[in-house]
Amino acid sequence: MSRNSSLPEAPHAPKADVCLLMEGSYPYVAGGVSTWTHDLIRSHADLTFHIVALVADRGARRLAYELPPNVTGLTHVYLQDPPAGWRWQPGTARLVAALETPLGRLQQGGGLAEVAEVLRLLAPRRGRVGKRALLNSEHAFQMVVRMCRAALPDASFLEYFWGSRALMSGLFATLLVPMPQASVYHAVSTGYAGLFAARARLETGRPALLTEHGIYTNERRIEILMAEWLFEGGDTSLVLDRKKRDLRDLWLDTFASYSKACYDACDRIITLYGGNQEFQRRQGADPAKLTIVPNGIDYAGYSQVRRDPEPRPPTIALIGRVVPIKDVKTYIRAASILREDIPDLKAMILGPLEEDPGYVEECRTIVAHLGLEQTVIFAGRVKLTEWLGRVDAIALTSVSEAQPLVILEAGASGVPTVATDVGSCAELLLGRPDEDPPLGPGGAVTPLASPLDTARELRALLLDRPWRERCAQAIARRVAQSYDKVAIDRIYRAIYDEHIAMPTRPVSHAPTTVKQSPSPLVGEGLG
Repeated sequence: MSRNSSLPEAPHAPKADVCLLMEGSYPYVAGGVSTWTHDLIRSHADLTFHIVALVADRGARRLAYELPPNVTGLTHVYLQDPPAGWRWQPGTARLVAALETPLGRLQQGGGLAEVAEVLRLLAPRRGRVGKRALLNSEHAFQMVVRMCRAALPDASFLEYFWGSRALMSGLFATLLVPMPQASVYHAVSTGYAGLFAARARLETGRPALLTEHGIYTNERRIEILMAEWLFEGGDTSLVLDRKKRDLRDLWLDTFASYSKACYDACDRIITLYGGNQEFQRRQGADPAKLTIVPNGIDYAGYSQVRRDPEPRPPTIALIGRVVPIKDVKTYIRAASILREDIPDLKAMILGPLEEDPGYVEECRTIVAHLGLEQTVIFAGRVKLTEWLGRVDAIALTSVSEAQPLVILEAGASGVPTVATDVGSCAELLLGRPDEDPPLGPGGAVTPLASPLDTARELRALLLDRPWRERCAQAIARRVAQSYDKVAIDRIYRAIYDEHIAMPTRPVSHAPTTVKQSPSPLVGEGLG
């Protein structure tokens, strides 16, 4: 365990220049967003950072990264286990009754006004109120009964109860944890991290920033529509045309509410490429706040990777976490097809295996079923620069991505990619429309969940050396021209400097559109 795991939490940590809000990623989960965050902190060594890690529960965790010395605090938000608070006291009934309207609206597409109203009610009681009153009391149970009748009258109450409880646990955990002091609050997604950013803007008056690598609501939609535990009656098909609102809508609408609140609260909304901005506009983001800052990688470092001399087995790699959203199963099936023409093929899987053990086991079962034990190798988390020199092409079979760092890292090393047509993959591999001069393809783009197409494009790269070399040169030049981290760091530093220098704005929890409760409840204790 790193020494940094014992860093002070809010409110005891010193005031930081930047408070980074991380949900389910840095510093405990390795991956593209976590690596981006780690590099961002190290690139601005003269700024201090406080990390808010929004995690599922209070279980023990090991750091996946050695936190840099300019990280001065680490606060945890346990989404499934908000603070317990005092036992029931007089005032609980009035508090819960006042919360019912804004909570109900947040489950049906609300936004910043509803978050402000919930904060207005909770703020005077922070440190005293918690799940005993807000989730476990008789008043809270009766509130959930009424909310179910109003929002999902045709749903199973038992399913609504547990679904709503999980959502409200995350909400209360995010709004009740002590607030770290910082000059700027920077969320690296919407969701609960974005909700925390909205809270920070409302409570402190300091600027809030958002960097969306992938559109959180889109990724949650994929996960929710694939989650068997959210489906009533055993229907697990991805059916979008449904007449009655059900538990899936409850989750989707709630996360849409948090995204709206975050967009409205943030001073700058950053994303990686133009396609994401269209989604942000549809979800209510102010176009005047939108900014594109692409991912950058250490081109100088990756361009120094030395190619292993041939002859050696033709080698492909999938670089990433072994989780469903990466669709590793399509990669394995593509390797099976490819092996028919290239018997000595090696298909590496380079990425963490601990996030979803059940999915990893399913992938291993497919490998065994297809007789690929000598072909497909689960290498786990590796130092990428030590492996790229022996890889001829990488495959990215994800069902959702934003701007994958692995395409850029492999590209700088002279390794072309075959990727699904998600996020900015086509832009990275084929070039933006304004690329001048056009550099040519750095690989190929395929449809989702198509092992045959993936295998066909990988086969072309492996068996046609001149084609592979042209693609490798094109993607290396594109990374050097548009995605060098040195230039990207300068952009982020300008954004930080601008917002750190901004004056603190007036603080108010008062909502703008939600009707005030009859009693302000401010100052009323629970005892």
